[in-house]
Amino acid sequence: MQITDKTIENHGLTKDEYTNIQKLLKRNPNLLELGIFSAMWNEHCSYKSSRIHLKKLPTKGKQVIQGPGENAGVIDIGDEDAIIFKIESHNHPSYIEPYQGAATGVGGILRDVFTMGARPIALLNSIHFGSPSHPKTKSLLAGVVSGIGGYGNCIGIPTVAGETKFNETYNENILVNAMAVGHAKKSKIFYSKAKGVNKAVVYVGSKTGRDGIHGASMASAEFDENSEEKKPTVQVGDPFTEKLLLEACLELMRDDSIIAIQDMGAAGLTSSSVEMASKGSLGIELNLEKVPCREENMTPYEMMLSESQERMLIILENGKENHAREIFKKWDLDFVVIGKTTNTRNLTLKYNDKLEGEIPINILSSNAPIYDRKFSKKKVPADKIEIKNLKKIKLEDALIKILSSPNHSNKSWITNQYDQMVMCDTVQRSGSDAAVIRIHGKDKAIAVTVDSSANYCKSHPYTGGKQIVSENWRNLISVGAKPLAITNCLNFGNPENKEIMGEFAECLDGIKKACEFLNFPVVSGNVSFYNGTNKKNIYPTPVIGGVGLIKKLVKPINHNFKGSNNIVILIGKTFGHLEQSCYLKENYSIIKGKPPEVNLLNEKNNGEAVLNLINLNLISSAHDISSGGLITALSEMSIGSNFGVKIKKPKKLTSSIEYFFGEDQSRYILEIEEKNLIGVEKVLQSKNIYYEKIGFTQDNNFEIEGEMKISINDLFKINNQWYNNY
Repeated sequence: MQITDKTIENHGLTKDEYTNIQKLLKRNPNLLELGIFSAMWNEHCSYKSSRIHLKKLPTKGKQVIQGPGENAGVIDIGDEDAIIFKIESHNHPSYIEPYQGAATGVGGILRDVFTMGARPIALLNSIHFGSPSHPKTKSLLAGVVSGIGGYGNCIGIPTVAGETKFNETYNENILVNAMAVGHAKKSKIFYSKAKGVNKAVVYVGSKTGRDGIHGASMASAEFDENSEEKKPTVQVGDPFTEKLLLEACLELMRDDSIIAIQDMGAAGLTSSSVEMASKGSLGIELNLEKVPCREENMTPYEMMLSESQERMLIILENGKENHAREIFKKWDLDFVVIGKTTNTRNLTLKYNDKLEGEIPINILSSNAPIYDRKFSKKKVPADKIEIKNLKKIKLEDALIKILSSPNHSNKSWITNQYDQMVMCDTVQRSGSDAAVIRIHGKDKAIAVTVDSSANYCKSHPYTGGKQIVSENWRNLISVGAKPLAITNCLNFGNPENKEIMGEFAECLDGIKKACEFLNFPVVSGNVSFYNGTNKKNIYPTPVIGGVGLIKKLVKPINHNFKGSNNIVILIGKTFGHLEQSCYLKENYSIIKGKPPEVNLLNEKNNGEAVLNLINLNLISSAHDISSGGLITALSEMSIGSNFGVKIKKPKKLTSSIEYFFGEDQSRYILEIEEKNLIGVEKVLQSKNIYYEKIGFTQDNNFEIEGEMKISINDLFKINNQWYNNY
């Protein structure tokens, strides 16, 4: 087949990139080779627009065993235990076909984790949809939630935490980010680096079909009005087969049979073989007629580019083939030796003894394009919102508007579709600041959470990047966990746009600054560019997934009030920052100004003090303050329990609105029994932590002195009405 300009364009390559391929090969590629370059050089696989900036991120620490560059990140939690985790996007497939797009996103991230020897113990997600009134939103929401629940529930991994947000910026490009967390022994972690020559290359798992061909390329381009035509590039998942694959892989991992193992994820057989060979500075030869296919007359091109799910590529030690084959036969899975490692440093593809393609591995990996794209920095917005110039609204009415909004309404309609308790180690599930998972058979646990804040990042990307890391840190602290490390999923628009590239670069600078200061390294992640349709890009939406450690799980801390007549303490100073706040957005449709300042010294000091108080067993409940401010956080603590509060009217700020709805950072609410007050104050004073005693808990009513009084039952109804009526 003659390769034309249209052929090159259809493969997502530029003319300059094609010319570079010709120079590197010293010849013209054939169609199969062009398809392989398309898979390995696209944005999704090569990170060609982001790699320069990703190098800034802190990735090392005493707790880090493996940082970015493998299937997932690995951290040490002591006692020979390791936690393996990662988050990835499946945005484009989920918009085209929401159920399968979301389901295969879950399946793919699970394989990234158990490929490294971990048994998955938790799933999380961050899903973002357009305006609730948009004609596509309701069906997209239903499909995505069903896909996440369907896959996770069937494979038997609890979906324990997440977030669901709505904003018109996602009307034509939703975000579906899936995170998986697994537990392994430090001595049994598996990597994808090939070693040795003439080692068997084995295909295991499901058969290969025509689903998902060009999936990675599709995820590296903007949508247009013809996006529905891309449905054939969406993979089809089978969680029951994945369960078999999980158990078979973990069984084989008990001995020393495996040299290297790699999930066939984006770009399928192409990326898995190239990545393994590249890391080992070896070649790999594949006999494609041996690839198990579920459809007739599949071509080498289709086999190499298919993204059919539930497949792995394994390199075995000599003489281990029969042993491994018996294990996979027991689990009713395909096991076929399809090739071998070589010393040629080439990807050699044969079909019925005919050479179909041969490409030096380094051209596909280390010689992939790297772009230092131009970008423009965003100035700090100067808008200052004067409350006195706005139409007056009662405190109670403003709170009701927020609690009944789509983004703050109770989301149990969603979380009830997820099995959160399977495996019986979920100590605290969704609804608190972070979920808590016990390490099986032990008295220690991990906390996990995901967070994003697109409006802050759009307003001022650098500050937004710092803020979202800090919020994730606070969420882990609030359940009594020491924050250890993060994974990130960086969802942005078209990187060829200078403004979008600026948002990306500055967000990463903010993330870097916060991670360094808080000793909160980045151990894995994913970049998702080209999130937009017809040149209309989404807001910058970095999603942070955090993991923390609870060394000894005595009693879990959450944000539900525990009793009446307990003291309520506010940690951190309140300045009344309302720009970019939920209060202005929900009550006045105003989205202006800069995000709140992030003082990392305060974040660290306040957080460490709160964690100390929790470890001393001096706190009954804790909650961080973020979107919606102090009053919204207090409402959430009341709604989740049978206890309300009576809060004193503030004296230091002229406006109650600023005090109660300001979104100043570094703040926590603590509930403390009277008998513990002296001990709490002693710790806070010794560490020079600013705090206020703002009120006390009470039965039945939520009350702000002189401003409002409403029953907890009514608050609960208000908070549930939107989803009940949607």
